Order: sequence, then structure tokens, then C-alpha cells
Amino acid sequence: MSMTGASNSENVNTHAAADVANATRDIAEVPAVEVITTAAVHLLSAAAIKVGLADNPEEETDLDEARKLINALAGLITAAAPEISDVHARGLRDGLRSVQLAFREASTFPDAPGAGPGEKWTGSVI
Repeated sequence: MSMTGASNSENVNTHAAADVANATRDIAEVPAVEVITTAAVHLLSAAAIKVGLADNPEEETDLDEARKLINALAGLITAAAPEISDVHARGLRDGLRSVQLAFREASTFPDAPGAGPGEKWTGSVI
């Protein structure tokens, strides 16, 4: 019976190692621009939900979390823009500005111009 347990454990480990190897091969084939823009779109989507732009804003709005996501997104876009070209960066910047403005609108006590989330990298959005 213990051999069967060891066999199953080895089988699971072999499958897990194969899955990691396949994922590594898959990501190796993806261009850097696509990885960067995908990460930015995930940050942008999460920020939009957290600032209340989702279907259930009362349930999902969390401005503290939104601030973190917007800061990360602004930093990523600013750092990556020269690498991903203006064509890709322009759309991301537009989305970033939209969530920055939505954050400002959702805030009970808005930050001073230039002090809102991400504005350290983007400048004031007002």
C-alpha cells in the first residue's frame, strides 16, 4: 500500500513539473510587449473595479486598494512606455487617466492636485 502512495505522489510531482515546464515554454514564446500590456490591463481592470466603475460599486469600491493599484499602474506605464512604443502606451495612459479621475470623483476628500494616486509619475490629472 505504501508503494501505491509513493507512486501516486511521484505521478503528481511528475505532472506538476510538466505543467511548470509547459508554462515556462508558453511564456517564453510571448513577446515582452504583450506581457507588459497584459499586466497593465489587469492592474487597470482591478483599479476600475475598486474605484466603483463596476456593476456593483457599493459592494466593490475600496479607494485604499484603488490607490495602490493606480500607483502601480502609473509606475509600470511610465517605466515601460519607451519599451512598448507609443501605440501601446497611449491606450494605457488613457485608461490610467480615466481611473485617476474616477478616483478623484469618488473621494470624499480629494487629494490636492498632483498628490492623487499615480500623479507622482503622470502629473496632475485635473
